[in-house]
Amino acid sequence: MSQVTKRALEASLKSLLLQKPLSKITVTDITEDCGINRMTFYYHFKDIYDLVEWCCQEDASRALAGKKTYETWQQGLLQIFEAVRENKPFILNVYRSVSREQVENYLYKVTYALLDGVVEEQAQGMSVRQEDKAFLATLYQYMFVGLMLDWIKSDMKGDPQAIVSRLELAIHGNIRAALERLRADKDPSKRPE
Repeated sequence: MSQVTKRALEASLKSLLLQKPLSKITVTDITEDCGINRMTFYYHFKDIYDLVEWCCQEDASRALAGKKTYETWQQGLLQIFEAVRENKPFILNVYRSVSREQVENYLYKVTYALLDGVVEEQAQGMSVRQEDKAFLATLYQYMFVGLMLDWIKSDMKGDPQAIVSRLELAIHGNIRAALERLRADKDPSKRPE
């Protein structure tokens, strides 16, 4: 029952965001739209921003389901773009409000989850320190999120497929090459001459 209630609250919030900005929505608005009492809302969420964060996390997990490999990262990134586009009123409204940071945190979390899986897969059989793999995933995470934030700022103009295709062309093979260089730094016999 808990997930059903949370999803109903999410649906009410997203519906209300079509009518007014996040800063003008109250818990009472959401509970009245949803047909539940305020205590039920507070049983699940501490405030509206907690609900916003939960919505972002749910959208992210649905977008990335099974798309965390080197062969599928482009599909995973494209699905993140599509999830953001499908929730355009929600994302733009939240992004333009005081909780803009939540959209950015959402994008950082979801892209890191995608890239961490890709880096781990590419590092199979290599002796690369965990902090070096995390650094590499974080580096690509900032690139991916920067592109997405620019896209959101432009009111989501531009074809996500074209963005992902250009990104794939620009970084193809770079993750493995970077891991090789990081590995080579640890073992002088493997350094390129």
